[in-house]
Amino acid sequence: MPKKIKVRFNLGRGENYMKWKLQFETHSEYYSPEEYNLAMFGCTLRNSKKTAQKIHSGAHKTVCAWILCDQVFLTQNIQLPEVEAELKYNPRFKPNWVAGDADADNTSFDKVYSQGRKLFAVK
Repeated sequence: MPKKIKVRFNLGRGENYMKWKLQFETHSEYYSPEEYNLAMFGCTLRNSKKTAQKIHSGAHKTVCAWILCDQVFLTQNIQLPEVEAELKYNPRFKPNWVAGDADADNTSFDKVYSQGRKLFAVK
């Protein structure tokens, strides 16, 4: 069964700039990372490798990475459980998701939490 929710950080200019974007089948919602933390369950890190490689080589940034989730809950002031790895994505530096020091494209995690603009796989 396909994942239901697509999560990414919105860098498109406008009122939702620098907010988490949760994309559902019928609509999208945006949340400020300063106000809300995301608790995501049943997650897979996805990346368009071809697009990411172009950005890594100097092209303008465009949407090329997201997290597919089964469930997402909004929280405030959450204490992180034990962290397995910090998850990072910036195609200017590496054209793939990174967990610790490893390439994490297409890696699945039971739980991923956001804290501000940072993401953590938790145990």
